[in-house]
Amino acid sequence: MMSDETPNKNTPKRSRTVARVAAVQALFQCEQGGENAETVISQFQRHRLAGSAENGFEDGYVPDADFRLFGLIVKGVTLSQDRIDAALVGALPANWPLIRLDPVLRALLRAGVWELGEDVPARVVINEYLDVAHGFFSGDEARLVNGVLDALSRKTSAPQQEDPAAPDAPEEP
Repeated sequence: MMSDETPNKNTPKRSRTVARVAAVQALFQCEQGGENAETVISQFQRHRLAGSAENGFEDGYVPDADFRLFGLIVKGVTLSQDRIDAALVGALPANWPLIRLDPVLRALLRAGVWELGEDVPARVVINEYLDVAHGFFSGDEARLVNGVLDALSRKTSAPQQEDPAAPDAPEEP
């Protein structure tokens, strides 16, 4: 639980970023271990999110995470994974199937795509997951994350702006 007394202004943002890091780790664990979201969320809550201030990422903990956001992302991705994966397949180059991606990168992209469908500005989602990508990878993966999430954010916002037709307009014979 967050108190009104925060050490600095960046603590709430940091807790959301840390929640996203933890969500990527949890989604990886779900896929690799074949465990369901509820089990992994419970494990994270008991063993990885509840660490003391001295424990950090090196010790397997994800301190100061926004647990609510963490749970929303993990559950949201697992419940919408078929739709998310279809979107990713459409955004990736044809010669680079989703299964070919590093499993951590796949989990990261799934989380980012899910958040693009939520009430979070696309630029915030892209920037946050770029930061997360830089934490996990040192190569071109961050560029891939940027490109895929940017393309999907444009695709999901474009129909709303370009299609003013009413949904119940009569069809032409």
